[in-house]
Amino acid sequence: MAPVTGIGEEMYALVERMYPLCRSITGDGVRATLDIVGEYIPLQRHEVPTGTQVLDWTVPQEWNIRDAYIADTAGNRVVDFAASSLHVLGYSVPVSATMPLSELRAHLHTLPDHPSWVPYRTSYYKLDWGFCLAQETLDAMPDGDYEVRIDSTLADGHLTYAEHVVPGQVPEEVIVSCHVCHPSLANDNLAGVAVATFLARALARQRPYYTYRFVFAPGTIGAITWLARNAERVDRVKHGLVLACAGDAGQLTYKQSRRGDAEIDRVMRYVLAASERPHRVTGFTPYGYDERQYCSPGFDLGVGSLTRTPYAGYPEYHTSADNLDFVSPEAMADTLAVCREAFAVLDGNRQYVNLSPYGEPQLGRRGLYDALGGRSDTKQAQMAMLWVLSLSDGEHSLLDVAERSGLPFDTVAAAGDALHGAGLIKA
Repeated sequence: MAPVTGIGEEMYALVERMYPLCRSITGDGVRATLDIVGEYIPLQRHEVPTGTQVLDWTVPQEWNIRDAYIADTAGNRVVDFAASSLHVLGYSVPVSATMPLSELRAHLHTLPDHPSWVPYRTSYYKLDWGFCLAQETLDAMPDGDYEVRIDSTLADGHLTYAEHVVPGQVPEEVIVSCHVCHPSLANDNLAGVAVATFLARALARQRPYYTYRFVFAPGTIGAITWLARNAERVDRVKHGLVLACAGDAGQLTYKQSRRGDAEIDRVMRYVLAASERPHRVTGFTPYGYDERQYCSPGFDLGVGSLTRTPYAGYPEYHTSADNLDFVSPEAMADTLAVCREAFAVLDGNRQYVNLSPYGEPQLGRRGLYDALGGRSDTKQAQMAMLWVLSLSDGEHSLLDVAERSGLPFDTVAAAGDALHGAGLIKA
């Protein structure tokens, strides 16, 4: 894992700022989160009205909440939304009532196997209400009456998502997508939001080959909305990556696209193996994060997913234990580093044609060997030139050269640049 860096600490500070906010698939919590991200990178925000048809779905009503609690007869708040946004079932309708514990229990959600943790639960598409609390809190509640209050609204409004674009040398796009709908869950997915934000900043300091489009949207319905609104131009998307669970201590996991042989799949497999980081590469499944929307058969985009420990792969997942102590600057810095390494390969991967294919061209008289004299890896660089010339047949890419030769990709790419500059190969 990469050592703690200043950028890791900055990402952690961003997670800290976003953590207290109550997010859902719609509402002011999403907007407040995007306000914070917008301080780091410029965002184009989109507001899609309730009732809008998006593919097979409809944009739901907007949900907002101001306060919620369960209070005993003395007025003590036994469960308090102000203490944690996880305490309320997401999308709970308004409630103001007094009821006995025996009746209230049907609306209470706990984790008996982890009695001190609070679960994360939602009811987006079914009218309901409820509270989430620690089992030990429920065990300590005596029978009797309780005041139940949920000060929320569920009304026509908008679904909010945002985009940030890093212009490239070509209009073809790489999308980086992360979900912004979960409340106080640090790893799932505030760490992903933070890594995406700082990845966008890093790319903006370069002149990337591809155009990079960052999508910050609610999970499932947000990605579906984005696809519906961009269906006519989605053919520009050549590669993509969904970022989630980017800050825990687990090893990196890359989930391949539905295709399995998309260029992003090859690049991620290569980068993770070459880095010698502990990692896993898994096949596509139609369950998980928004890669399943981008990879749905009608779109079939080359979009994979990068996490550390995958969704539902750690006990803390969707509980109050996914807190600020569960993520670290080191893990986020490491995830960011892998993304940057992967996109450097993706951006630099070219197919060339050898313009002097009959015998080996004389590199010395073109000054190509002399240009390598100051390099510490002169022999490697020379071999890279020979390999690029050998495989520049219009069918092999620089990544093919790196994989077949065993040479580092950046050495191969540098050889390609040198040979291209000398007029020996063309793209």
